[in-house]
Amino acid sequence: MTSRTPPDDAHPYLRAASAGVRHHTRAVASSDTTPPRRADRLHLDVLHAHLTALLQLLDRLAETTRPPHPAAGRHLASAHTRLWQATSEVHAAFHLLPANTAAEGETSACHPEQLPEGPPVLTICQRHLAAGHVLRRRTTPSDLRPRTTACVR
Repeated sequence: MTSRTPPDDAHPYLRAASAGVRHHTRAVASSDTTPPRRADRLHLDVLHAHLTALLQLLDRLAETTRPPHPAAGRHLASAHTRLWQATSEVHAAFHLLPANTAAEGETSACHPEQLPEGPPVLTICQRHLAAGHVLRRRTTPSDLRPRTTACVR
């Protein structure tokens, strides 16, 4: 019988991030008194940042798992590819949502061209391009295409 690591000692930051996502999911959900909140660009930007952080984690886990356990490493690499597909769709949805005019007014007052990461609307694009660059070094274009599970007759 193997001993399990007590939950308070195992990966506290990852557990906190998961709890934060669960809390936000409950906060966005509708209740009897309030209608559901719609997604906005800020939500999708933060979600994209979370997904790209998960991409980095999965990439490192797959890299360290593959030599001693090739089959498990392949599964993690497959999960990494599918997470990239989800990240890419969140990025596309971000650009399809209308910009918040109040946020644009604040942005113009703070001189975003002076920010080291560039204007806030471009931060998601820079993050997405950096994640895509890492992904494309290790995968082929056919790996990145979504797999169809429909039955062809």
